[in-house]
Parts: sequence; structure tokens; C-alpha cells
Amino acid sequence: MSLLTANLLCIALVVIDLAARTWRIQWILWGTEHRISFIDSLALNCVGDAAAAATPNRIGGEPARLGGMILSGVPASAGLVAIAIETVVMWAVNFAVGIWLAVAYAPEWWATAGPLLEHTFKHSWPWVVALLIAGVGTWWLVRKYAPNLSHSMRRGTRRAGIYFRRMPMWPLVMGAVTTFVSVAARVALLPVLAQTLPDPPPLGPLCFVSYALIFSQLLLPTPSGGGVIEIGFLGGAVGDLGDNDRELLVFWRFYATVVLVVLGVLLGVWRYGRKTVERIFRGRATPDVIAEEGA
Repeated sequence: MSLLTANLLCIALVVIDLAARTWRIQWILWGTEHRISFIDSLALNCVGDAAAAATPNRIGGEPARLGGMILSGVPASAGLVAIAIETVVMWAVNFAVGIWLAVAYAPEWWATAGPLLEHTFKHSWPWVVALLIAGVGTWWLVRKYAPNLSHSMRRGTRRAGIYFRRMPMWPLVMGAVTTFVSVAARVALLPVLAQTLPDPPPLGPLCFVSYALIFSQLLLPTPSGGGVIEIGFLGGAVGDLGDNDRELLVFWRFYATVVLVVLGVLLGVWRYGRKTVERIFRGRATPDVIAEEGA
């Protein structure tokens, strides 16, 4: 596959992922009897992606999305219910896909990547430990000095049960479908880029490691898994890529992370204003403050 074709396919996959996740939160919000437009749903998702990518354990994402909902006219309690329901649906589908990929391809993946990763860890373990310590320290600082990131998610819970009891079934079903489409699109990025190599790794194990690289960022303490993901990628997690490993990493990071951050900033400034976006990324914006800034 040519590099041009691979990049065009990756652009299409990013669009599919964004559209699926935009419809998911839009439909779930409709289930709480609060309708917002597609563009508002897209904007709040992209701002959430950007805030998540810039914070440890992605903890800034959901408060940013809640702020976007409030700016779109959704009460905080309804937004909290929508995010909670979306999270349950998302994790159920993600867990099922992860288990299936692990059962089907993890042994084959480990047979080839395991020795490479063991060799990398033996020679790079001080860097891995240092990155994890730095990530934990950053996480502690964010929790201590930017408490609004987590505090904002606890507001409006008194009326949350009302919206939950009114939720019809169809947004949950469509939420599961769109989540699967989103996961498939994200996982496909790395296999598509790998097809540009003269001798690409096997497709099944590649899908498994692609899934692991994407969703392990939810557990790693550094923003977007920075440093740890790169060491694993270049250290053999994707297999023996020869001299093409760095180029593949750059393209994959671009489509999996950089594009979402850029879109989040641009759409956030367009829909909510520069000051609001700055406050979100500094972790100093509660839903009330976000609404005031956007007014």
C-alpha cells in the first residue's frame, strides 16, 4: 500500500471515529430529553479529547465535555447522567473487544514481541521507571492544584436519578453500536499504516497491540501515555519494524492524538471562545465558570 493511500484511509478512519462518538453522546443526551446539534456534540467531544490528551490518566476530558454540554444548554445533572451512561456503554464494548482480541491474538503477539520487549526493558528500565515516577508526580500535582477537574464531575448529582429513570432503551443500543464503530476505527489506524511497510507484521497481533496502545493511555499516569508508549512502540511492542519504526510511530501519534488535540483547540475556540478554552486546559474551569465565560 502506498503512503498516500494509507494517509487517506487514516483520515477517513478519524472522521468515522469522530462521527460515531459525536452521534453517541448526541443520542444519549436526547435520551435525557435534551437535544443538542451535531456540531455542538462534535465540539464538546473534541475539546474533551484535547483536554484528556493533555492531562494525566486523561482526567481532564470529562469535565471539559461537561462544560461543553452546559454551554450548549444542557443542565449539569443531565450532562452527568449522559456521561455516566456513555462511560458504562463504552467500557462494556471496549472490554468485550479487548477480551476477544486478547484471546484470539495475544499468544501469537507475545511470541514475537515478548523477546523484543524483554530486551528493551533490560536496557531501558531506568527510563521507564523515571517516566512512571514523573507521571505519578504530575498526577498528584494535578489532583492537588487543579481539583476542579474532578470536583466538577460531582456537581448536579441530586437530580441525576430523574434523568436516568427516563432514559429509553434506544440510545443505549445505538451507543453500543457507535462505540464498536469508534473502537474499530481507532484500532485500524496502526494496521493501515503498517501496510506501507515492505514486510508488515501479522494483522491479528497488530490489531491487538493497536488496541493495547490506545486504551492503555487511560491507565498510564503521563499525558497520553507520553514516553511509556513510545518506549514500548519502539522497543518491540509492534514487532520488528526495522528502520521504519520511528516513521510509523510519528504517523500513528499524529492520527491517534495530534489531530484530535488540534481539532479540540480549534473547535473549542470557535464555539466557546479562547478564554474558556484556556481555563479548561489550565484545569480552573468548573461548569459554572465555563458557562459564565461562554456567556
